[in-house]
Amino acid sequence: MKKSILALLVILAVSLVAAGCGGKDTANQPDKKPVVKVGATAVPHAEILQFIKPSLEKEGIQLEIVEFSDYVRPNVALAEKELDANFFQHVPYLEKFSAERNLALTYTAKVHIEPMGIYSKKIKDIKELTQGAVVAIPNDPTNGGRALAILAKAGLITLKDGVGISGTVKDITNNPKELKIRELEAAMLPRSLDDAAIAVINTNYALEANLVPAKDALVLESKDSPYANVLAVRKGDETRPEIVKLSKALTSPEVKKFIEEKYKGAIVSAF
Repeated sequence: MKKSILALLVILAVSLVAAGCGGKDTANQPDKKPVVKVGATAVPHAEILQFIKPSLEKEGIQLEIVEFSDYVRPNVALAEKELDANFFQHVPYLEKFSAERNLALTYTAKVHIEPMGIYSKKIKDIKELTQGAVVAIPNDPTNGGRALAILAKAGLITLKDGVGISGTVKDITNNPKELKIRELEAAMLPRSLDDAAIAVINTNYALEANLVPAKDALVLESKDSPYANVLAVRKGDETRPEIVKLSKALTSPEVKKFIEEKYKGAIVSAF
């Protein structure tokens, strides 16, 4: 009999503790805001995300920005669910990267365009480029082809007909100045200006190196470039409420004004 009473008391005590714990979780703790983790390169992507952070906070979303310095890891991290989204790349790069690695990634919003440019610390005019000069370009296929197209448009090389932005150094059919093309990681291109005669640099890395595209670029890609930078997500996440709110915030009139005032034409809104 005593054992039965003791067992009942133990069960009652456990039940009260469990009820107390449940009450603490639901009644005494405020609801936590959903966290959206977004990978981005520092400039301008992380800056734009920082700008919209307060507005998302009002929408009940806590934005966590994870900065990257390369063009590979952000997509891998997104596919592996370490991130909810990323914001650093244009559509051709996203599509090519996803196809090559069989990643189920897509995008929800086109935010801005970053015109690629040719920069130099050694010459003031592209016509001053000497015979055999070293030219640095990005080593990833999409941006590399884009850089070669800019060099071709500047009259420095000729590419095979029809290659467009998919060209490689093997597609150069005429190189009258016998330029030495060096393919480097995109983030390293600003540093290459100490050695190379010119470098074709993505605007985000140019800005990080305190280069002003509208003033410092010898040649700047036209502003009607199709390379809009996008908010990338995993396929199937496009309609997640947090992603929808994030996409809307990135394409708001406030962001358009922020881009115009902060970057002064170096970056152009795509909406």
